[in-house]
Amino acid sequence: MKKQIITAIFTVLAMSFATAQKKKDAQVSKLYQNYIAIKAALASDDAGKAAKSASEFVQTASAVKNNTIPVKNLTALKNEASGIAKTGNISAQREIFHHLSDDMYALSRQFSFSEKPVYLQYCPMAEASWLSNEEKIINPYYGSSMLTCGTVKSTIK
Repeated sequence: MKKQIITAIFTVLAMSFATAQKKKDAQVSKLYQNYIAIKAALASDDAGKAAKSASEFVQTASAVKNNTIPVKNLTALKNEASGIAKTGNISAQREIFHHLSDDMYALSRQFSFSEKPVYLQYCPMAEASWLSNEEKIINPYYGSSMLTCGTVKSTIK
């Protein structure tokens, strides 16, 4: 009888933990979708759209519940996205995006962004990485001038 009660308690706790983790992953997944919108805007050389997408990223980050992402990490993400949103200079946006990408990659090691694979891609010319929801290289650091420059470094499942 004690064994059954203990098993039932552990099952309930495990299910509660799994549900809480899925909620955290869902919040972070929204950030990832905003990040992908910034990446797409930079790849299409659209500074205005990158700024708008970065503003949406900041709004999503501001809605993330406490203790989902460590405050230090969340603050860095918000600051970087705010920097992209505040400048109309695509070169400056791309430089900030480099840091945003590094921080999003760090986050990908703690959370699941998507049920589909996430690709870590690298541009040797920019010496910078980014995350993508597709294996095809669409370079946000050089846009139309070098759209397919880069390689897939790893796949995050």
